[in-house]
Amino acid sequence: MSEPIPTTSPESPPAPPPSAPLATLRRLEWRVRHAVETSLGGGYRSAFRGRGMEFDQVVKYAYGDDVRDIDWNVTARLGEPYRKKFIEEREVTVLLVFEDTPSLQFGSGAATRREALLELAGLLLLLASVNRDRIGLAHLRPDGRSLTPPVHGRGPIHHLAARLFAAPPPPLTSSSSPLLNFNLSALSALTPRHTIVVWLSDHPARPVPEGWAAFARRHTLLGLRIDDPWDRAYPETAGDLTAYDPLSGRLVTLGRGHAERVAHARWREARDASFAAWFPDPFGRHVVGTDENRLDSLVRFFRRREAR
Repeated sequence: MSEPIPTTSPESPPAPPPSAPLATLRRLEWRVRHAVETSLGGGYRSAFRGRGMEFDQVVKYAYGDDVRDIDWNVTARLGEPYRKKFIEEREVTVLLVFEDTPSLQFGSGAATRREALLELAGLLLLLASVNRDRIGLAHLRPDGRSLTPPVHGRGPIHHLAARLFAAPPPPLTSSSSPLLNFNLSALSALTPRHTIVVWLSDHPARPVPEGWAAFARRHTLLGLRIDDPWDRAYPETAGDLTAYDPLSGRLVTLGRGHAERVAHARWREARDASFAAWFPDPFGRHVVGTDENRLDSLVRFFRRREAR
């Protein structure tokens, strides 16, 4: 793996990015502001509060309180249920982890996985801007990483988003994983405790990294996975399907027999199981398709978290 890309400091913004990413961001910002004023409302803030709160005191448990807040030591000592009461932080801090891999460049429809995932990242960055939150970015690539501490305000967040949009995709010949030799402590050092960490990736089947349990205790973890229609179901064709494999540089034939469909189903099951192992809370993981409206899907995710 090559030397890591130096960490970017928010106090020294880079040169203005190309105009195309800025134009894309302006279109996304209009959609975000419209969603905040209409369909989303307070759902974003409620969904992102998570459990990132400061302990205040112990109070009697009442019907409807979160059972996860019960203080079992006090409950056992007093003989009736008591729970911990928290004070919400005034400002939400979010860290986006964008895992940029060659596999994201696949697409069977109008958009590749990477294009759809970039749009998701842009929407989340702009939501933080509209809601006056702090947001940082970890851009992980096979050839290095770029870590930007949380910034605040429309201008710095727009620069952060535009830089991500302007970054070239990793070479298709990259064979190493962005997580190879990557230590999660680098992300913990980037943000305070109780940060909302949103991990964007196509989340292939893979082991949970070392130190993940401790990382999850320190932060609120949300996983967003991007899926191509071919990821969900084996392509239906009248006959064998010929496709170009950019990694091998040759044409391959996808059969339509029983064995191919069984292999695809097993791959999908392994991928879903891995995603659940990384993000055990079913309200903390969400799958977005390249063939669906990304903002509408985010709104559904926020509403589901808010209503749990």
